[in-house]
Amino acid sequence: MGIWSTIFKSSAAKQQRGGEMSFRESLKALQHLPPFLRMIWKTQPYMAGGNILLRVLQAGIPVSTLYVGKLIIDEVVLLSQQTGGDIDQLWFYVGIELALTLISAFLNRGISLLDALLGDLFSNESSVMIIEQAARLDLPQFEDAVFYDKLERARRQTTNRTRLMSQFLLQIQDMISMIFLAAGLIVFNPWLILLLIVAVIPAFISETHFNQRSYSVARSWTPERRELDYYRFLGASDQTAKEIKVFGLQNFLRDEFAKLAHKYYLVNRLLAIQRAIWGFVFNSLGDLGYYAAYVIIILQTISGQVSIGDLTFLAGSFSRLRNILRGILSRFSTIAESSLYLQDFFDFLNMEPEIRTPETARPFPTPIQQGFVFEGVSFRYPGSEKYAVRNLSFRLHAGEKLALVGENGAGKTTLVKLLGRLYDPSEGRIFLDGHDLKEYDLGELRQAIGVIFQDYVRFQFSAGDNIAVGQITERSNASKLSDAAQQSLADSVIAELPKGLDQRLGRRFTGGVELSGGQWQKIALGRAYMRDAQLLILDEPTAALDARAEYEVFERFSDLTKDKSAVLISHRFSTVRMADRILVLKHGEMVEIGTHEELLRNDGLYAELFHLQAQGYQ
Repeated sequence: MGIWSTIFKSSAAKQQRGGEMSFRESLKALQHLPPFLRMIWKTQPYMAGGNILLRVLQAGIPVSTLYVGKLIIDEVVLLSQQTGGDIDQLWFYVGIELALTLISAFLNRGISLLDALLGDLFSNESSVMIIEQAARLDLPQFEDAVFYDKLERARRQTTNRTRLMSQFLLQIQDMISMIFLAAGLIVFNPWLILLLIVAVIPAFISETHFNQRSYSVARSWTPERRELDYYRFLGASDQTAKEIKVFGLQNFLRDEFAKLAHKYYLVNRLLAIQRAIWGFVFNSLGDLGYYAAYVIIILQTISGQVSIGDLTFLAGSFSRLRNILRGILSRFSTIAESSLYLQDFFDFLNMEPEIRTPETARPFPTPIQQGFVFEGVSFRYPGSEKYAVRNLSFRLHAGEKLALVGENGAGKTTLVKLLGRLYDPSEGRIFLDGHDLKEYDLGELRQAIGVIFQDYVRFQFSAGDNIAVGQITERSNASKLSDAAQQSLADSVIAELPKGLDQRLGRRFTGGVELSGGQWQKIALGRAYMRDAQLLILDEPTAALDARAEYEVFERFSDLTKDKSAVLISHRFSTVRMADRILVLKHGEMVEIGTHEELLRNDGLYAELFHLQAQGYQ
């Protein structure tokens, strides 16, 4: 009882968090099918139209085959009893049945082929849509767990969406077949249809109920499934292998994964057991209904009301109709469940960014005339009560090099993200050349800013593409790539690579070469030199470089930023001294600003940090 009690409590908690899906909500989810089908049609109209045509033709095959079979049996009976019949007519019917079989096989192959091709195209298209939508959305949304759950559900269901396409088209095909078969039964005995419906409905209700519960469990466990994926990544990744081995984390990760995975298994096991039991009960009712109809048909044949051929036609029609109707009803609940996942997909696609270009955007100034002005700027991350930066007011002049100094968590990186409109201020305003930063075209603004963050991405691309990330439209410009590599000192790294700029970096793919931290940093710095930016931002750009390499980088950086604005974040005061002015942050607030000499004379926080670092070199 202990296990089941735990699972029931866990399931109840999950349902409160994820929401139990009612039958009404399942029906409501079907409203997403029309736009879904329009998306499929737009993916490849000729394939979609051909698929529908083949399915309509295939829908008429079952009743045609059964009726020809009836004619064959009646003809055989007449010939065997020597009471009539025509042997040529018999072979004609057999020939028709063979032709129907071959046509059915051809149609099935054509449908499978178009399903596969159209499914692959739509899967690719929907994945592209997810990538494009993710690029539109704001950085704060990516830092929100609820958003990540939506993204995870939208991303995970690519296979489900392809399957839904096939299921929905098959549903239409079966409904057409059902109409043909039902028409044949009604001609002989309309009561059989009523018996059929009564026999199938209980199984449909059971399937619908358990599909809804299955969706609810999957939806409510989205955060835990993301956590399971994270444990998988940590336990088997080149990025974490060193720490896992050095700190002996393998048993900890294994146990945490196994514990959470087992809880998920127990919830699903309970649902699977209940589904199996009730499925057997309600499907048995359907079997009883089928044999009741079968008995009625047999009695009618014995009494001479129908022929033996009619018996085979009616029994076959009833059996096929029962299976088709059961499939339609069962598939309806599956389609409804898939539509619920489809709702997640459309919910994600319908999300709108808050940071966007205004309808009448101001063009970005080229060059910047006055510079940036922070006026009472404060920002806090979504869901946090603590301000990352608070009441910042200062000016970054055109052509000025400004260094940001402060302890970890002081708000330095947040400040530069505000400059690039990755965030908008929670309070206050940022001006560029006298106009609010929100008035400018967002694409032009970000294009005019070159940023290398301290947590830059080590793309598992070629060395050339890793540098070209700074201006990806120039990836085929070998001259510009070489210049950027030379200015960032990455040319010495590339010279040692077997394939030069074409060498794939990282160990994720075959033939890749891993670099040291300092080598990666030079490659990443090359991205800043790819872009003809008016504002360059380097966030701890030389942390992994030795002293000589750091000196060379900043010598070249000074040349690059001549007559341009620059923001530099560094904990090394030898680097900071190269800036025109230094802004010192503490707990997100500006405590002082000035030149290196002015700040030393002030004997404030900057002077304290400077002397602390200087003591380490004495």
